[in-house]
Amino acid sequence: MKRASAFLLAAALAVFSGLAMAQAAAVVEGVQMPAWVERRIGNSSVRRPLAVGMELRGGDEVKTGTGSRALIKLSEGSLVKLGENGSLAISDINPDSGGIFKAVLRVAEGAFRFTTGLFSKVRRREVSIRVATVTAGIRGTDLWGKSSGERQTVCLIEGAIEVGAEGEKPALMDQARQFYRREKGQTLPIGFVEPAQLAEWAKETEIEAGRGAARRGGKWKVTLASADTQGAALALYDELRSNGYAADIRPVQSGDKLLYHVRIANLPSKAEAEALAAALRGKYGVAEPKVSI
Repeated sequence: MKRASAFLLAAALAVFSGLAMAQAAAVVEGVQMPAWVERRIGNSSVRRPLAVGMELRGGDEVKTGTGSRALIKLSEGSLVKLGENGSLAISDINPDSGGIFKAVLRVAEGAFRFTTGLFSKVRRREVSIRVATVTAGIRGTDLWGKSSGERQTVCLIEGAIEVGAEGEKPALMDQARQFYRREKGQTLPIGFVEPAQLAEWAKETEIEAGRGAARRGGKWKVTLASADTQGAALALYDELRSNGYAADIRPVQSGDKLLYHVRIANLPSKAEAEALAAALRGKYGVAEPKVSI
């Protein structure tokens, strides 16, 4: 039964990964856990922890937990950052529609930031970001926004956007630090935010140093347990992954015994690995995690 469960689990993950690779729209560059991605496969929804290197496609929804952050790179080079307790859906994406990159992103909750890199600025794009009932249409810019209950905020950092709620004429914002607000269904006059406040907003979407975040290319890992049986390893693996931590299992021969290491990899430094180990010690069945390269 345990072997069958492990096989079915591996098969499900392979299907998930295979579909992503076939229709990739974006790739996960960094994760400050816990975080998840939800994907429709047939008539069901599959939920798994968000992991660095994971490829995303249209229809996927990324969700972050308390204290979490996610960094996603779109296929044309732009970066999308998502703050804690957030929900970002890639509603639609077309990497090459007549030479134009087109995408529709939906932020149901939480703070986000969309940034176009230096080299991707020359790429023609039409990106719409829907923040609850407010839509921002952009063609190459840097902006920050947040949906929190009955309040939506969109702040322009660089470039130009058209922003407006359903049923109202979109307003053009083309000056740095202009921001649009909508509270309890009412649109407020566009204003300017002070640099100090903008800096505070930006912190909400930045991966924090010393919080155990994983990054693409990270060489460090945390071994959370070394189990004697596959069943014990799978129990811890399932517990961690259901709580938004992208653990994996590695069988390791130790003398005449086969051990199953449950670990989280892709940590960019020893300090980040130690921070993650400290955060998980005593939780989800993790007793004495070990850090290594």
